[in-house]
Amino acid sequence: MPQPQNIIAIVYDYDRTLSPRSMQDDVLFKRLGLEGKEFWDKTNKLKADRLYDDEMAWIRLLLETPEFRRLGNSDLELMGQDLRFYPGVPDVFSELGGFLANDEYRRHGIVLEHYIVTSGLKSILAGSLLNQQVARIFGCELDEDSKGTIFWPKRVISHTGKTQYLFRITKGLEYMDFSRDVNDHMPDNERRIPFYNMLYIGDGPTDVPSFAVVSSRGGKALAVYDGKSQNSFETCMSLREAERVDEIAEADYRKGTHLRKLMEHYVKQMAIRIVADQESEHSKKVIQAPRHG
Repeated sequence: MPQPQNIIAIVYDYDRTLSPRSMQDDVLFKRLGLEGKEFWDKTNKLKADRLYDDEMAWIRLLLETPEFRRLGNSDLELMGQDLRFYPGVPDVFSELGGFLANDEYRRHGIVLEHYIVTSGLKSILAGSLLNQQVARIFGCELDEDSKGTIFWPKRVISHTGKTQYLFRITKGLEYMDFSRDVNDHMPDNERRIPFYNMLYIGDGPTDVPSFAVVSSRGGKALAVYDGKSQNSFETCMSLREAERVDEIAEADYRKGTHLRKLMEHYVKQMAIRIVADQESEHSKKVIQAPRHG
């Protein structure tokens, strides 16, 4: 049976999208006594000299740090309580869909869901204020040994690999276990959240694969920049000029800001289209009673 397709999804990157810093720089390095620049220099060296993927490089370096190997996922979750976010986060998650409560949208069952897809560590976000505000968080996951300490990665999400989770969201597979193959064919009308009901928000070139997947299928893409960084702004401008995103905005999620207005605009346009599509479909099924003339 076809899905009603009355769900709108906003999917966020995390590092430098919801927060001005990476989660490693924000909370992890301080706990481990590591110097951020030195760590990222070593990461870049592994990538350049040994051709490591970015995520595999920094995860290897963490696993080679004795202090990290003494932690468990519960320790990472505790660190999540200290994460710092851009203005308006996490309030935006509960505030944004407020206008969907009007009678017309409620009659059509339109709802808004939020997702985070990150190449960072899921456990850190699971302990943060964000965990109770979003439908699902996807991120790199680490396995524990019999003593409850971290010893090996069990799921690594690369920048290109993030697109897999966009397909899981659109197909409604996000609540199923990972044994369900995301590549299984699913007709468009069976998808829980079609891509044209999706808005993706990221901050830079590492989000380009996700921008492309969403935009090419009728969804919207926004790039956000740190208002204190000229380089961040110029990066977003280059994405806009290359038509990788629909718009750019400073990463300030508070009411009344340019970003918040853009988010509200796109969600409202999607809601209006859902109403029109449902009413049109309903009209097609109505058989007019005979008229006596």
